[in-house]
Amino acid sequence: MQQNSPLLDNSQTNNRCDNPGLEGVLLVDKPQGRTSFSLIRNLRKLTQIQKIGHAGTLDPFATGVMILLIGRSYTRLSDKLLLEDKEYLAEVSLGVSTDTYDCDGKVVAHSKKIPTSEEINEVLAYFQGEIDQIPPMYSAKKIGGKKLYSLARAGITIEREAARVHVKTDLLNYTYPYLTLRINCSKGTYIRSIAHEMGEKLNACAHLAGLKRIRSGCYTIDRCMDGSLLTNEGFDISPYLITDILQNDSVVV
Repeated sequence: MQQNSPLLDNSQTNNRCDNPGLEGVLLVDKPQGRTSFSLIRNLRKLTQIQKIGHAGTLDPFATGVMILLIGRSYTRLSDKLLLEDKEYLAEVSLGVSTDTYDCDGKVVAHSKKIPTSEEINEVLAYFQGEIDQIPPMYSAKKIGGKKLYSLARAGITIEREAARVHVKTDLLNYTYPYLTLRINCSKGTYIRSIAHEMGEKLNACAHLAGLKRIRSGCYTIDRCMDGSLLTNEGFDISPYLITDILQNDSVVV
C-alpha cells in the first residue's frame, strides 16, 4: 500500500447557524479519506433536505472539487454538469503497479527501472488529444447490468470496449519515483488508467498515488468550501451557496 499525497490544501473559518430548507449549488473541496457519499449524508443532516445530488464523485483517496446540488431545481442540472470537462492534478508513482491502478489497491508488480526525462516526455505525447481508453475493472461502469468493480472483487475479469476520450496532459515535475501531472479531460476519463498505462508504456510499472480535481466545468477549486466543515453540527452553508446558476455560469436547462 502506498502513501497518499495531498497535492493542495484549503482552510476556512467555522460558522454556525441553522438554515433549513435551502436550495442551490454547493462547491466543496472533498477531504482525503472521505467518500463522496459521506459528504452528501452530512449535507442532508445539516439541511434536513433529502433531495441532494452531485455532478461527479471522487474516490476516497482523492480530493478536490465536488459539485453538490441541493433541492429539485438544482438536482435536475446533474446530467448537464456531468458532461463538462474536468481538470486534475495527478501524482503518479513509478515502480509499483496495483490491481486497482491506484494507491488503495493491492500491489501486483514491481519494477526497478528508472525512466529518463526523455522517455517520460515520449510517453506523455501519447496522452494528448483523442485517445481510446479501456475502463478499468475496478470502476463503477456497468456492463450487462453489473458494475465492473463487483465483478473484479469476485475475481472476474471481462472484456471491455474502449471509449474515446479527450485529454491534455502536462508534466509539472518529475523526481523519481513521482510524476506530477496536470490533466484536462473529457467526461468518462479514468486518470488512474492513464497512470497505469504510462507504467506499461515505460516498462516501469506505475499507479496513481494522489489526485486532486481542481476544476469541474467552470467551477474551480478556489471557489470551494472545506468539505470537512460539513461534519460540524449547525454549520451554516448559506454563505457558500450558489443560487443564480440557472442564469449564470453558462448552464442551460
